[in-house]
Amino acid sequence: MTREEHLLTVAGEEGSEVQQRCSKAIRFGMLQVQKDADDKPEENPFGLTNRERIRREFAELYGVLDMLGIVDLALLTDFDLRARALAKREKVERYLQRSKAAGTLQE
Repeated sequence: MTREEHLLTVAGEEGSEVQQRCSKAIRFGMLQVQKDADDKPEENPFGLTNRERIRREFAELYGVLDMLGIVDLALLTDFDLRARALAKREKVERYLQRSKAAGTLQE
């Protein structure tokens, strides 16, 4: 797998997470905060609404798209979204190194 293929895979996964969160918002509302045990509250320790969770997932997708040269992170004016996108970039770089060490990433 090449770096570009790896990044495209991650971008697809992030896009799916945006889609999944949008589906939750359609079904339960933008202001819903998942609370019951079936909703895995450990995955939402800060009590974020669906709207806030969509924004976070979008920021992570944006960070990966920036790595692919599809968007320019410098144009993202929302400081919180930019910080989250940068954090995602750093995380993806760490996983790229793991893939390289595992022999699944080609230079």
